[in-house]
Amino acid sequence: MMAAEIVPAFAPPPGFRGRLQRDSVLAPQTWFRVGGVAEWLARPIDAEDLAALLAALPATMSFCVLGAASNVIIRDGGIPDMVIRLGRGFGGIAFDDGGVVAGAAVLDATLAEAALAAGRGGLEFLAGIPGTVGGAVAMNAGCYGSEIASVLDWADIALAGGETRRLQAADLAFAYRHAALPAGAVVMAARLRTRADAPAAIAARMAEIRAQRVATQPLRARTGGSTFRNPPAAESTLKAWELIEAAGCRGLRLGAAQVSEQHCNFLINTGGARAAEIEGLGEMVRARVLAATGVSLAWEIRRLGVPEGRR
Repeated sequence: MMAAEIVPAFAPPPGFRGRLQRDSVLAPQTWFRVGGVAEWLARPIDAEDLAALLAALPATMSFCVLGAASNVIIRDGGIPDMVIRLGRGFGGIAFDDGGVVAGAAVLDATLAEAALAAGRGGLEFLAGIPGTVGGAVAMNAGCYGSEIASVLDWADIALAGGETRRLQAADLAFAYRHAALPAGAVVMAARLRTRADAPAAIAARMAEIRAQRVATQPLRARTGGSTFRNPPAAESTLKAWELIEAAGCRGLRLGAAQVSEQHCNFLINTGGARAAEIEGLGEMVRARVLAATGVSLAWEIRRLGVPEGRR
């Protein structure tokens, strides 16, 4: 008797030029170095490839996008269905008279350096954000008094089903660490405003931002950036790290996960931590802050996938 044919759950669309992998290990690609596998990992090379991929996905298959994976916890059970990472066609940087169009896969720090080389000011704050342009738009990333909302003109997105659309900044209803993207939207590119400025002045501002990061953040640790959002002013005048400090959580540990001694709104993997330990430690912090201050901290780090044994 012949063995029953195994029908794959998904096949790439005809003419797909990117890469498609089954059961791809994700932990080495994340800053925390934790997490399970992606059932499918797709790397479309350009906007046309991405639209074709999204159009081919079954309605029952969910998907998510990973950029630099600098602000995510991928759970130990991995991510069912599809993970998308944008390929080389999303890495362009093109300056015009009043700004720059950057692909979603461009690193924020790379764009800041390109603006410096072009004598364009206004994007220095990107030197302090360890992510990609796409991720920065999706979460209105910012630091040291500046954010994407203050410089964005428009963003090109792709939607489930393969439709592409250009959204103006006003369409995104930006708020603190939030952009009102349509459900399932994938940012493909964005135009950011810049201004002509002296390279020496731009470089000085970038150096100041980087010095502040080195002095205050555990940059050499396996971390995921700021863990919790600062609460709304109506709830507390204290920042997230101040609330965590007040609750006595600096240095708190769960297994090999630890609240950073240097900056207590950062969680770190001290070596060999599992995603469940890092996420569990975050929930311990939230519980202690709530008990001590009455403030319920909201996660800023994205938590993706399923716990071990749930797939």
